[in-house]
Order: sequence, then structure tokens, then C-alpha cells
Amino acid sequence: MPSKSSRSRAASSTGGARKANPALQKPLQPSKELAAVVGSDPLPRPQVVSRVWDYIKQRDLQNPENRREILADNKLKPIFGKDKVTMFEMNRYLAQHLK
Repeated sequence: MPSKSSRSRAASSTGGARKANPALQKPLQPSKELAAVVGSDPLPRPQVVSRVWDYIKQRDLQNPENRREILADNKLKPIFGKDKVTMFEMNRYLAQHLK
């Protein structure tokens, strides 16, 4: 089995660029709760996540003592279902609000 470094060299010599997953680019309709944060137009999942992060940063909703935690305000609480979530849990809750 080739070493990890030889595999990465092989990938880089053959172009190595990963192709974007087309399923990630499919526009999804946000729920009314999520639309209050990201807007009501259908958006690809990466744009939804980006807009939620913009919202979090604009309102300083990261826990200053543990930046991995997001403190839910009145608009995020219906999406997350609780007062705080970790950044790793966030996508699971967002997925429940996209169709």
C-alpha cells in the first residue's frame, strides 16, 4: 500500500482538485424559522451555513469562554431547540429545517 505522502503526490500530479458534490449545490427551501435568519429564498446548503455564521458573528452569539458554543437568541432557539449548541451540532439542526 502506498504511503500517505506518495498518494498525495500522485493526486497533485494528476490535477488533484476535488470535484464539488452536486448535491451540496442543490437549492433547498428553508423552514419559516430558518428563513427568519437566512431569508426565504431557496439556497444551497453551504450558503445557508455561511449566512447562519454571518448572523452569529454579527450578533456576537459565540460563547466567549468556549468559542465552539453558539448561544441561541430568539431567532435561533426555534431552530436549535435549546439555549446553546456546539458548532459541530449546528449542521444537524440546520438540516432539519431544509427541504
